[in-house]
Amino acid sequence: MTRTHAFGRYLTVVAVVAVCTVGLSAQKKVRIIQTNSAGDNVHVIDPATNKVVGVIQGIEVSHGAGVAPDGSRIYVSNEAQSTLDVVDGRTLRVTSNIRLSGHPNNISISKDGKRVYVAIREEPGLVDVIDTASLQKAKSIPIKGAVHNTYVTPDGRYVVAGSIAGKTATAIDARTEEIAWVMDFDLGVRPMAFETNADGSTRRLFVQLSDFNGFAVVDWTTHKEVTRIELPKLGPGKTPVLEGGNASHGMAVTADGRKLVVDSRLNSAVYVYSLPDLKLLGNVDVGRSPDWVTLTPDSRFAYVANAGSNNVSVVDLVGLKEVTRIPVGQVPKRNITALLP
Repeated sequence: MTRTHAFGRYLTVVAVVAVCTVGLSAQKKVRIIQTNSAGDNVHVIDPATNKVVGVIQGIEVSHGAGVAPDGSRIYVSNEAQSTLDVVDGRTLRVTSNIRLSGHPNNISISKDGKRVYVAIREEPGLVDVIDTASLQKAKSIPIKGAVHNTYVTPDGRYVVAGSIAGKTATAIDARTEEIAWVMDFDLGVRPMAFETNADGSTRRLFVQLSDFNGFAVVDWTTHKEVTRIELPKLGPGKTPVLEGGNASHGMAVTADGRKLVVDSRLNSAVYVYSLPDLKLLGNVDVGRSPDWVTLTPDSRFAYVANAGSNNVSVVDLVGLKEVTRIPVGQVPKRNITALLP
């Protein structure tokens, strides 16, 4: 072999190693981001080990969280300072604070990561739209009643804002950032979840309501409620949790579209329904006062934030059993599933 050929092979090997290294470094890992509403930290959980692998410090009364599609940033609503805090996805350090129009609650992020939609829970009610390129507020969209939660539909076409005081669900066109339609309810609007059609468009909206231990089912096309499902009553010898938040708070649809997972704070349990027929498959007792739920991308596990016992229950959605409980911060509420570097 000549020196030229040998040097050529050396360059090829170096190039292959470099490509592999870049590929490995570009890989992202599934993480559960858990906010703690009575503390000053946010916990990061590895679902492969069910251990806390990181902590974001210095966010007093964290509420909602969202993550950039590339995992470079984590956005957290800060109730104490009325800001949207920006966190480096690799170092988990707060890098900037964006002043909001008022006291925030939950947040959501656009599919392309260019916008963060922040629920402003102060009258008259707003959704602050944050531009993630400039890290500034681009506009505020007036909503009937203080806003509790915002969601982006699975197809990315709409942002839905729910109001407890206004008893409304407001759909905002994500392209124009103008209100498309408003649906009124007889009770305050709490958490929501979406079922999709085969083409990815929204088929049904599931809505939890104030003082109702269950959820409403809404036809997305007609904007009409078609039924209301009450969760089962507690069995003999079990005591409901009467203090705290709403009777039923937190729900999610699995990525495969086959199950709806619903929290009952009142019953300290999680209920699993099949989709599309909404048949009850079973329930799992979890920690005290479950307040939110997020799911793994493989639709296998639910991570349930137990606000009354300061831990997160890991629920096997196939075996319908609790796997473990992970200690986190004070009064954990909102959580999300994210891909981080």
